[in-house]
Parts: sequence; structure tokens; C-alpha cells
Amino acid sequence: MPDAPTGVSRALREAPPDRVVEAADRAIRSVLGASGTVVFVADYRISGLWPVLDSRQPDAAAHALQGPLQRSFSSQQPVRAGGTDGRCQLYLPLSVWGERLGVLMVEMPEEPPESVVRRAADIAGEVALAMHAADRETDRYRRARRQERLSMAAELQWELLPGRSVSHGSFQLAGQLEPAYTVGGDHFDWSLDDGRLTVTVLNGDGIGLTAALLTAVTVNAMRNARRSGGGLVEQAELASDTVYYQHRGHRHVATVLLELDCATGRVQAVDAGSPHLLRLRGGTVSRVPLEQQLPLGMFAETRYALQEFALDPGDRLFVVSDGVWGADPSGRETYGERAMARSMRATRLQPPPEAVGTVMRELQAFHADADLRDDAVVVCLDWHGADGRTQD
Repeated sequence: MPDAPTGVSRALREAPPDRVVEAADRAIRSVLGASGTVVFVADYRISGLWPVLDSRQPDAAAHALQGPLQRSFSSQQPVRAGGTDGRCQLYLPLSVWGERLGVLMVEMPEEPPESVVRRAADIAGEVALAMHAADRETDRYRRARRQERLSMAAELQWELLPGRSVSHGSFQLAGQLEPAYTVGGDHFDWSLDDGRLTVTVLNGDGIGLTAALLTAVTVNAMRNARRSGGGLVEQAELASDTVYYQHRGHRHVATVLLELDCATGRVQAVDAGSPHLLRLRGGTVSRVPLEQQLPLGMFAETRYALQEFALDPGDRLFVVSDGVWGADPSGRETYGERAMARSMRATRLQPPPEAVGTVMRELQAFHADADLRDDAVVVCLDWHGADGRTQD
């Protein structure tokens, strides 16, 4: 049998970007002797997994996050499920650098040996990488992810996102944006470069498309400074000046900028007017004490100062926007620190991609499952230590 990843890789490279799934199916049938495959992608809310099929096919139905699909997606491990006819279904996570795209189901005519399962898992990695690359060249996989039409503001925000999760030897990071289909000004961004992780969370002034455009300008100004070699101060100051000279102080963006040294756990920070930063250490939740400076864009030539704090291996950071912290449905007490601490402690055994979903579900329950009244962003960062081993 030819080497599976090489054979599948060749088929995926030669396929048009909108036909990666079909190319994978043919290659997997040939290489593994499979009787069929299905590629499922997670929707924007991560509330279900949807098959990538031609939209004209009547069987393009949703599969809830339950059973072997959920176990594979949540655990990021292969899961076997046997049928009454002796066939076996392998559920394999589709992930790239910690970004969870979905699940590949491979149907085998009989129970496969462990060597075939390992080979199938390698192939799933190849398929995920090809889909990740093809996503910029076709709308097919994005259409499968959206279960209702995005507002123009949400379309702009989702295009700006770096992803929904990323992993590294020393950290794991994830973010969630809600309400997924109508979000306006809230946003998050990150970048990993030479052992330093930059994370920003933003809360743009206003609502709808106006807020989304303001946030887009701010994000791209910070990226411009970062990609030109500027540190956090330069990123904040360029973004602030850009917003000010466009809106003359009438609009502003509350932002927190963080840079983690992955080798030491030292974090540099610029707190430009919020969002809220909390640390979970063991079972204890505490605010990270940062001096709040002016939001970006309030005044011309605003200057910002760096602050620092340290993470211990095993620490978890949450950054949440005002749409989480200040949520007050029906005039009740705001969500705030007490509810947030309870939600954070409930995530202790979950990886960040699961943890952000837990906090968002708690927030939805706080709203009695009604639509959120404001944009909400939750970002979760785990630092494992320089050697990647969390200390107890």
C-alpha cells in the first residue's frame, strides 16, 4: 500500500479548491480501502457539525454535537463506532495548528487495525490543512458553516478574525464571538512570532456596521504597526492616532493588548480602557491589576505605557468584553465578576476551545436564552510553561 499522507497530499494539491472534499474522498477510498467518507464542519456558533455537500442535495442535514461526532470534535482524538453490519466508522478531528475545523468520518468495511486508524488520523490532518488553505479561494466551506445569513457587520468581523483557536508547545488559545450572525464592534486578534504571542481584544464604539468599520480600521492599524516591527505601545499609538484623525475624538475603541513571552510567562500589556482581564490559578479567580489608560482615538497624540505581570505554568487567562461583563438583561444585576468567576471555575478541566463555549452558554443562560443585547467576546489563554508541561 502506498504511503497514505503522500498519496492523499498529491491528490489534494492537484484538486481545485472547491473540490478538496471530493478529492479527499477518492484518495481515501483508494489508499485505505474505505467505503465512504463525510466531511463535517463546525458552524459559527459551534453548536453543530454540518456535512460539506452540494447545497442542492436534499440530505445536507445537520448533525448535532453528540455521540461519536462530539467525542471526536471535543477530545480531538479518533473515535470508532461500529455498525450492526460489521462496518466501522472512524471519526477523526480536522484541525490545523489547534484550529478546530470539524470532523472527517471514514467508513470502513470492517474493524481496522490500529495502524490503519493512525494512518487515517494522518490523512485527516492533510485534509484539514488543504481545507484551511482552500478556504481563501472558495466560499463553499464558509457556506456550510453559516446556518443563517450574516449581517454586513458580522461578515466584516468574521473576515478579520485570525481563527477561533491556536495551539503551541507552551500555550493554547481560543476565542468566541457572539452573537455570531449579527456581531458589530467587538473583536479579537492574535499573532505568534518568534516565541512571542500577541493578543488583542477590542470593543468598538457604536453598533452595527458603523462599529464594525471602526474596529476594522483599528485592527488593521495595529497589524500595520506589528508587522512593521512595532511593539505594543507603537501598535496602540498608531491605532489611536488613526481613529482620532478619522473621527476627531467622536469615536473610540476600548482595547487591551497583550504580549506573552512563551519562554518565560512574562506578559506585557497596554490596557486602553477595557476589556476585562481575569486569571484562574488553581481554583482561585482574580482580576489582573492593570492601570486603565485612555481608549484608542479619544485624543490626538495619546501616549501609552507598558505594564507587566507574570503567569505561572497552569495559569488560565480570560479576556472578556463589556458585552459579557456588563450584561444586564431585564434590569437585573450585571453579569460581572461573580458570575464570570463561577463560569471560569466550571471550565477548569476543559481546554480553551471548550472553555469559551462554556462561558458563552452560561451567558446565554443568564439572558434566559434570549438573544444577547450587546456584542460579546470571550478569549481564553492557557500557559503550560516553557517546556509545555503544566505544573500541578
